[in-house]
Amino acid sequence: MSFENLNDREKDILKALIDHYINTAEPVGSRTLSKQYDFGLSAASIRNTLKDLEEMGYISQPHTSAGRMPTNLGYRSYVDYLLTPENLNESEKKFIRHKMKTEFTAVGQILEQTSRVLSNLSQQLGVTITPQLDSAILTKLELIPVAANRLMVVLVVKSGLVKSILIEVESNLPDLAINETVEVLNERLCGLTLEEIKATIGERVKGANAGDPKLIKLFVEGPEEIWEFPSDEKLHFGGASKLLQQPEFRNPQDMTKMVELIEDRKAIHKMLTRTGISEGIAITIGHKNKKGEDEQLSMLSSSYDMGGIKGVVGIIGPTRMQYSKLVSLVDYTSKMLSEILSD
Repeated sequence: MSFENLNDREKDILKALIDHYINTAEPVGSRTLSKQYDFGLSAASIRNTLKDLEEMGYISQPHTSAGRMPTNLGYRSYVDYLLTPENLNESEKKFIRHKMKTEFTAVGQILEQTSRVLSNLSQQLGVTITPQLDSAILTKLELIPVAANRLMVVLVVKSGLVKSILIEVESNLPDLAINETVEVLNERLCGLTLEEIKATIGERVKGANAGDPKLIKLFVEGPEEIWEFPSDEKLHFGGASKLLQQPEFRNPQDMTKMVELIEDRKAIHKMLTRTGISEGIAITIGHKNKKGEDEQLSMLSSSYDMGGIKGVVGIIGPTRMQYSKLVSLVDYTSKMLSEILSD
């Protein structure tokens, strides 16, 4: 049965059960719900509703004598239909602004700090990924002689990132030839994305009547590393110790699984990017590990903007997390990060 077909009583009880479980990490019974929530129903009526919700797959009962807890389907319905975001208060916003507007200027340092801020406020794993720079726009190229037969190539992209790489040339080139080559490359390549440059540079510099032909050819046929920015677009995360203090990881086996996930940066990168990078908050419920086993993990993520290219910022933690508050936290932090990187 789809969520829309649940009656109001079932929706109210499902929301109350998930709210209570998120706050306590303990299975919830009908007696608890009847005492703490004003449904105007007897414990027996609530119990019958819980049985119906269990049969429909929204909740489960770990033991016959225990209360119920949400399933992934229950959480999915909760975040899609029942969630009311809880706004950050002014002190929380001030904390985020203060911690993020630091003396750091390197993008990697700013992203590391952002992941720590998210972790401090969420008590989960804060994560950030720098943008995929293939979509970065080239704004300037420079060539600087540094030694005999060696030039430093300096690339600047719209986001403000700068990359330098040393290349070898066949012989010492006069300054005029180097300067003319720089003019040709800037004239024909600036304003294009790195991906466009790599795909079309041969056609774009064809027929150049200035510059050194051999040097221009080196940019066309030379190492791809010239146009590849270093993978600073990697994962940054903070707060692993806070995450492991959650009740879900009291069991040594569960803690070991989480440590293995944290150490597997490719898996976390995949979790953050598998739904693509889009505007707004994305909430992923559940995660399959390498063995195909379901892990009780959720991820809240959003994109941020850095000079027209997008990265990802988010939180990873147990499915039992404070979605209502963390949605606002991730949203506000992503906007602050865009603002800082734009400045």
